[in-house]
Amino acid sequence: MTKPLVAVFTGAGISTDSGIPDYRGPNGLWRRDPEAEKLVTYEYYMADPEIRRRAWRMRRENATTAVEPNAAHRAVVELERSGVPVRVITQNVDGLHQLAGMPDRKVLELHGSARSVVCTQCGACGPMEEVLARVDAGEDDPACLACGGVQKSATVMFGQRLDPVVLGQALSISKACTVFVAVGSSLQVQPAAGLVGVAADNGAHLIIVNAEPTPYDELAQEVVREPIGTALPELLRRLRSQETWGRAPSAGPGG
Repeated sequence: MTKPLVAVFTGAGISTDSGIPDYRGPNGLWRRDPEAEKLVTYEYYMADPEIRRRAWRMRRENATTAVEPNAAHRAVVELERSGVPVRVITQNVDGLHQLAGMPDRKVLELHGSARSVVCTQCGACGPMEEVLARVDAGEDDPACLACGGVQKSATVMFGQRLDPVVLGQALSISKACTVFVAVGSSLQVQPAAGLVGVAADNGAHLIIVNAEPTPYDELAQEVVREPIGTALPELLRRLRSQETWGRAPSAGPGG
């Protein structure tokens, strides 16, 4: 039989083993410092230079350019390289799926990328590393070199809309996939989380791998609570070894 399309939807939990904190988990950034949410809220960011200065310090302290993919990212790449059609839909902005070896064209970044910056005035883009070097040199709110406008990471902040083209591609994949694996996401942020329901409504075998309950657990054929770094590689190895791809995978850990 023709192998199915596997959609792997990832949230912050897949990257915690790489040293990137999640946001809404028990030890998440928003629970530890609720004020930190303002640093990634467009209205606050654009209106308050002090918020921008704090945001650039946060980017410097939590630079994604220094982190490496972990076993979960690599497991997704292994599944793709085995010949299984795979598409990654990620809420993450860290670029670790591509760094692990996923082709860029097979990764949809719903919330943009923290590895680049964009000017909010003229739209000029550039590498995050270059702007962070200016922060290291003493600029606390580095302006666009082209027009002097306010710069931000090339991510979708709270208060901004997702790129309609990227979201449309994610919807198409969610409708077409045979297996939809949601990993490390609280599935609370819309419209991204709604892709889970779209996949389920279109007959996909839904697997949720997350430490905490999500609003979509009741729709899933499998819910896995084990740590992602060990549970996801095992789960994807099982998917890779399915002999009859027209049939839903057999139950596994936490199923």
